[in-house]
Amino acid sequence: MDSSRPFDGVRVVDATHVLAGPFAAYQLALLGADVVKVEHPEEPDQSRGTGADLALNRLGMGTYALTQNANKRSVTLDLKREGGKEVMRRLLAGADVLVENYRPGAFEALGFGPEAVAALNPRLIYCSISAFGQNGPRRGQTAYDHVVQATSGVMAATGTPEANPIKFGAPVIDYATGTMGAFALAAALFQRERTGHGQRIDLAMLDVAMMMQASHLTALMRTGKGPKPHGNTHPYATNCAYGTKDGSLVMLGASNLRQQRRLWTALGRPEVAKADNEARLAAHEAEAALLREIMRTRTADAWEEYLQARHVPAARVRSTAEAMADPHLAERGHLLHRFPDGAPGVEGAFGVPVAAFGLAHGGPRVDAPPPRLGADTDAVLAELGYAPGDIAALRASGAV
Repeated sequence: MDSSRPFDGVRVVDATHVLAGPFAAYQLALLGADVVKVEHPEEPDQSRGTGADLALNRLGMGTYALTQNANKRSVTLDLKREGGKEVMRRLLAGADVLVENYRPGAFEALGFGPEAVAALNPRLIYCSISAFGQNGPRRGQTAYDHVVQATSGVMAATGTPEANPIKFGAPVIDYATGTMGAFALAAALFQRERTGHGQRIDLAMLDVAMMMQASHLTALMRTGKGPKPHGNTHPYATNCAYGTKDGSLVMLGASNLRQQRRLWTALGRPEVAKADNEARLAAHEAEAALLREIMRTRTADAWEEYLQARHVPAARVRSTAEAMADPHLAERGHLLHRFPDGAPGVEGAFGVPVAAFGLAHGGPRVDAPPPRLGADTDAVLAELGYAPGDIAALRASGAV
């Protein structure tokens, strides 16, 4: 069986920072691409100094950086110096993909706009990731995940009627943008195999945030009514969270008519099941009151086991740590990669997320730990044809 990965032989220049852009390039690196991460020697990716472990932050290996930089090589370049620009030009001339997430117009100002880069390499896929996109009234504005959550309406629809707006607990817009970026890059590379030509990808976090609300958008356009914050409730009472005997919550997911019949049968109340969804909507309060009473008779774990055995979607509400400890994830095997002996720049064991899918062969994997800042500068420069004396001169000038 051929064990090659989908992007073996593809070179990606990763001129991104923080989360969304690096995560997009990381997905390609997991699938075999040679990803060269370009950072400023004095002002590197701010994620290097961000995360829960302050000691790692001080070493420039913060957990935010560890999350999406495995399998990459790190090069330091000052793109405001001519020496750094020339190195970048050589990199781009031999690359397949450029991913950048500078403020719109900033990369062009450095001399690396789409037209200039296309002149160097017409086959290059040029992916620009930004908060609001390359055109439109908000083009020049900047944002992070939580700011886009506020702008997009995601926050206003999150929380409860009494406590809102509330942002998501995780930077979901960043990671959704990175995932969408990887999809766009894969599509562009596939298309290039047919046309032979590179192209520009314009990816905005705001657009991704809106797309993540797709069903809400359709409903809004049809009815004129936007989503409201409902917390842990749902229009159907059989699709909500309830307290249990031990004080924990169980989230029920008896969403469709078949599942709600199974639920009421499992609870010994088959007569409560409704024949259509409009009847379920009308009976919400009565059903919810009954479920609150019934669900208090067992613990959350007992309910999860009992209902799942009867093909009723239900789960105890878990913390992230509890979810990570689930033996199911360990048996699945492709979500995490652990470095039990640490890595250069990181003392002690750590682990990183890999991918949310597996392939029968040639799938995503971690081959190398996240690199220290500039760890591969000399090696990459040598590949580009720079002699040791040239590299020394670049360092002396501050270009690398």
